[in-house]
Amino acid sequence: MTLNLPAGLTASATVAASSANLGPGFDSLGLALALYDEILVETTDAGLTIEVEGEGAGQVPLGPEHLVVRALHRGLAAGGADAAGLVVCCRNAIPHSRGLGSSAAAVVGGLAAANGLLTQADREPLTDAELIQLASEFEGHPDNASASVLGGAVVSWADAQTAPPTYAAAGLRLHPDIRLFPGIPQVRSSTAETRVLLPDHVTHQAARFNLSRAALLVVALTERPDLLMAATDDVLHQPQRGPAMPASAEYLQVLRRCGVAAVLSGAGPAVLALTTSSELPAEAVEFGAAKGFTVTEMGIGEAVRWSSGVPVSR
Repeated sequence: MTLNLPAGLTASATVAASSANLGPGFDSLGLALALYDEILVETTDAGLTIEVEGEGAGQVPLGPEHLVVRALHRGLAAGGADAAGLVVCCRNAIPHSRGLGSSAAAVVGGLAAANGLLTQADREPLTDAELIQLASEFEGHPDNASASVLGGAVVSWADAQTAPPTYAAAGLRLHPDIRLFPGIPQVRSSTAETRVLLPDHVTHQAARFNLSRAALLVVALTERPDLLMAATDDVLHQPQRGPAMPASAEYLQVLRRCGVAAVLSGAGPAVLALTTSSELPAEAVEFGAAKGFTVTEMGIGEAVRWSSGVPVSR
């Protein structure tokens, strides 16, 4: 039986941005970045009120189709509950449509906030495995979602033989010497639009190349950061997406020419540099600034956090 939650319950969630693919690990490898969205929710007797501050303010829909709201209701349903009305306040720092997992963060944050409500109704919260499964169902692949759930670096996978597909992930212990420098442009890009640029079939040669690099990347991320340059090479998706985002493709090449392991962040247009140095080469910094990229060092993101009984300011 579905439990109708009483009015006046409050909860919050804090969820990290993420970078997926990391070059050769298409739809499989990812890591969380220390850039966070915060979600505050309160149950009411009826209606829906959505407030958005920061990224996406004045741009995202303010109705039931909002990703956080959809995820909230999905999380409550999974816990056997529902809410007649909601106030949802989103304080966003993750840029939208830049390849930093803003959609996955919205979904994971909504599901996690549902946990904060469920526990107040004596219902079991969703586990990390359930959060990964439910969040991945929204996008059809678990790389960004699992990074936002677990924090740190992750390997994720899917079993398409089940209905719905089964999604799962395992965390990696990122080598402490690795430093992250995202380059975030002002221009936006749609994952759906860039995914159609990818071919339906690839050669065995290309598949072998990426398999070797993805396996090597796990070693580089955890034990041998000196291998990052070779390990982040890719032939399956970055060259194909380059023409749709020429500035990002050029910046990627500049970084790699300077000896910095760099990849498109997700589907782009953000670029992520992985290095053991405390700063990027001057040529790369100057090029990024000239092309409108904001480049700053960023820490590794933490696992999603949720809590109950947090007042929602309006």
